Amino acid sequence: MLDFLGNLERTDLCGELRAADAGKQVVVMGWVNRRRDHGNLIFLDLRDRSGLAQIVLDKELTPEGHLKGEQVRPEYVVAAVGKVRLRGADAINPKMPTGEIEIEATELLVLNDTRLAPFSPSDEAIQNEETRLKYRYVDLRRPEMQRNFRLRHDITLAIRESLSKQGFLEIETPILTKSTPEGARDFLVPSRVHPGEFYALPQSPQIFKQILMISGFDRYFQIARCFRDEDQRADRQLEFTQVDLEMSFPRRESVFEVVELFCKAAFAVAGVALQTPFPRITYDEAMKQYGTDKPDLRLPGLTDVRSAFTDADLGTLQIDPALPVVALRIPKVGELSRKEREENHPTFDSKKGAKFIDDFKRLAKGFPEAAAKVRELAGAAEGDFVIIVAGDPAHHIKASDTKFPGRLSEREINVYAAAGNFRSELAKKYAEKHGAFAITEAAVNKTEPLAGAAGVMPFNPIWIVDFPMFEYDLADAKWVPAHHPFTSPYEADMANLLTDPASVRANCYDLAMNGLELGSGSIRIHRKDVQQQIFQSLGISDEEAHQRFGFFLDALEYGTPPHGGIALGLDRIVMLLAGAPSLREVIAFPKTAKAIDLMADAPTTVSEHQLKELHIRVALKS
Repeated sequence: MLDFLGNLERTDLCGELRAADAGKQVVVMGWVNRRRDHGNLIFLDLRDRSGLAQIVLDKELTPEGHLKGEQVRPEYVVAAVGKVRLRGADAINPKMPTGEIEIEATELLVLNDTRLAPFSPSDEAIQNEETRLKYRYVDLRRPEMQRNFRLRHDITLAIRESLSKQGFLEIETPILTKSTPEGARDFLVPSRVHPGEFYALPQSPQIFKQILMISGFDRYFQIARCFRDEDQRADRQLEFTQVDLEMSFPRRESVFEVVELFCKAAFAVAGVALQTPFPRITYDEAMKQYGTDKPDLRLPGLTDVRSAFTDADLGTLQIDPALPVVALRIPKVGELSRKEREENHPTFDSKKGAKFIDDFKRLAKGFPEAAAKVRELAGAAEGDFVIIVAGDPAHHIKASDTKFPGRLSEREINVYAAAGNFRSELAKKYAEKHGAFAITEAAVNKTEPLAGAAGVMPFNPIWIVDFPMFEYDLADAKWVPAHHPFTSPYEADMANLLTDPASVRANCYDLAMNGLELGSGSIRIHRKDVQQQIFQSLGISDEEAHQRFGFFLDALEYGTPPHGGIALGLDRIVMLLAGAPSLREVIAFPKTAKAIDLMADAPTTVSEHQLKELHIRVALKS
């Protein structure tokens, strides 16, 4: 028989009681985490979001409560009334924050029972993620998940407080808006009252936050929900949350200062002391040093080892002398067996004109001087694993492979990118396998350097600047924006917009940390004539521009101030600080890798009546 709560009110949270509360009369409520029956004494570990408290049901003191205690099982919802008392010295549990006390219950109410779930929140490890997501309401009871979402709340609060102190106003922008397809696909929402017309869910508040600057709000921010119909990854979801901000009359450095302040406050919540200002590196330097525009600074960078080889050496090794020759090292892995090396081959992307040499013993036999020089240049110590990545001369040159003045060519970028990808994938693999520098786990003491990597901190932010304004799309044979088309080019490069688009630099910036892009932003175009030039350089006609962005182009004519901003992924920040392997661990109700909500069973079909109201007919391909 279940009890009603009646007028009973909770006085304390389970996990907050301490020795100083001894003698206090309390009412606690929660879920039974564990039950132990010792005959006349029954012990219940009661759990709420704050932690655990031990309840003692003494048959002599509360025979009715003891009888109920015999019937309850894990995950029953109960309320206990009683007095806090100190445990005996031999009964203290140092592993529990409440391990010095227990509650001697005088009354127990059983508020609800439970079906047998496929797993228990008290289980140490739950292997099947799909089961966890299907029964998410049980999964979220686990202490690890409760910690993640307390952390998320605290981080969000710290960001809000920091931005408010810096003069930003929190303003909400529309969820139902106009479809302006660019980058990822829009989620479309049919209009019932306007047959055949659609809203779109926002990929970002980009245009609206720029309009807020035109409206004179000067500094805006929003913890914004965004939606992108794109393929899922561990660091990507269909719907996500970003810290979105925009400011008027900024220099690039002004945006950096604002972001660094709120990041410092957010990371401090988790006990991480970020050092400011964050380091900066250009896009070309990032590609040369790390092979990626989101470098993980905890790993050794790439090393140019072209000087270790003669032209004759490169010819024998079938390496293109016109392209970079770089070495990457993974600390403390040692030489790999032939089988291990073969296992790595699928990891390496050889489709873009790059090749690698991983058999260093063989290289040392044929080219002893070159091999020794490579290890010297790379700073390889005893036990470090070294790989060489270079250009493949068999790769066919395309028109877009031309080297542009002052910038890396596409073929050079491909070699660096292949090395960078190989670098991060091998580091993840061998950190776990060989106990080398662990890049996948947060350090226990987040203010100390990581073990095995002297001086390297577990969280290493870096600004990436001076990106190319445009990228060449081989499939469509045209230039496309490397970011979004509202990004301002450098003033010094404006003359090259139509004649030499590859040389134009964007006044944009990314913030990366530990191999993840945390955020991306730019100084925006605030003049209509410049915006029209950008559209023209992208092959967007006046008619198309007006159809897609007409209301924004009109707004630019009404006294638009210079402005700029950025958006950072809140989910990614929390994922890093929680030490979680994927975003699904820090989003309450995430989608699977197949974009399915297993708990709510979404997406699903809808009734013909609903479709008819929306003037929609579904035609599936056979």
